[in-house]
Amino acid sequence: MPLSHISNNLRLRNLFILFRKEFTFVAFALFLLFAFTFFTRSNPHSNFHDESHSNSILIPFTPLTNFKQIGALCLDGSAPGYHFQKGFGSGSHNWLLHVEGGGWCNSIASCSYRKMTALGSSKYMDTSVPFSGILSSVPSQNPDFFNWNKVKMRYCDGASFAGHPESEQKGSGLFFRGQIIWEAIMNELLSIGMSKAKQALLSGCSAGGLATLIHCDNFRQLLPKEATVKCLADAGFFLDEKDIIGNSTMRSFYHDVVQLQGVEKSLHKECLAKLEPSKCLFPSEILKNVKTPVFLVHPAYDFWQIHNILVPQGSDPRRRWKKCRLNIHSCDANLIRTLDSFRSSLLKTVNEFQQRKDIGMFIDSCFIHCQTWMGETWHSPTSPKIKDKTIAESVADWFFDRQVVNLIDCPYPCNPTCHNMDFSRV
Repeated sequence: MPLSHISNNLRLRNLFILFRKEFTFVAFALFLLFAFTFFTRSNPHSNFHDESHSNSILIPFTPLTNFKQIGALCLDGSAPGYHFQKGFGSGSHNWLLHVEGGGWCNSIASCSYRKMTALGSSKYMDTSVPFSGILSSVPSQNPDFFNWNKVKMRYCDGASFAGHPESEQKGSGLFFRGQIIWEAIMNELLSIGMSKAKQALLSGCSAGGLATLIHCDNFRQLLPKEATVKCLADAGFFLDEKDIIGNSTMRSFYHDVVQLQGVEKSLHKECLAKLEPSKCLFPSEILKNVKTPVFLVHPAYDFWQIHNILVPQGSDPRRRWKKCRLNIHSCDANLIRTLDSFRSSLLKTVNEFQQRKDIGMFIDSCFIHCQTWMGETWHSPTSPKIKDKTIAESVADWFFDRQVVNLIDCPYPCNPTCHNMDFSRV
């Protein structure tokens, strides 16, 4: 195992211990996201190993130009940035952006811990990363977007690229510059060719998927009117649901994030006129006001939402959910009924958007989180499928207007093509 992975894992473990006493929600979110990335990339004993990484070219990190002068800073004041691979052939004028995920921080203390990781500082980011899944340049792994200009936007602000400096607190050593980072990266990409885009897709995973929804219409406005511009949120449709003991854990958490980083200024005014700001951070409200075509890739048994919204730390003192939270195959019939109810809430929430032909959906019944950035789940012989379509094929059908895509899977455990995570082996 590479030394960089060992040191990152030790840093993560120490971070998790520090968080555990007071910041369980944030710590668990960060732990799962880091663990998911770490084990799918580098652990041969994991139940989920993305072979496409072995064929990927490493793409170097590009720090944002003049970041200090324009005030675009990660939580710790370091340079935000991105990884860029130039398009070629028929894709030379098309652009695909993918926004990295990684949860949020909701307090000075949790953001201070976060800034000691790659999710708050470019000092800890990999200097180069493989492009796989939706970012792959291999035609067999990414048949419709392989030769596009591709960008991976690194996430280091802790508020889905929606924080504002007016909310910064003196002496905290923290910078809330998510909105400025978004605008600065967009301006830089426009200057290197995106301003002439003929087709563009803004995508994102998890908190990056939420960022995609927040900034979708702005992205559309930045590009030529004649260009085809659409957005894709992968595992970014977070639900405003109560947990198993009746607490609105996620709504309370979002309230703190919005208050801490001044996120309200990046949200839709139409929503803010009717609801309190934290409600307007939920995708179900954001999507009501998004005019640009959107595609939702989402697992109905999203492990992140099960771990942090439905059964967050502290909600299960008798530990009935201990094994189930780690491996869906360990859930008994009663717990599966609760998970099915959570799935029903998701389907009820997205139902109002199914009437819009410009909104596409691929909602499988897998125990996983993000699925577009890994070759195994994006497009491979063993990818999850609904009606014999992979996620990549479904997204392409929607993007290129080949057909209306509204794919909703049957309940667990009906889909044998699922890649279900097993955290009992982590």
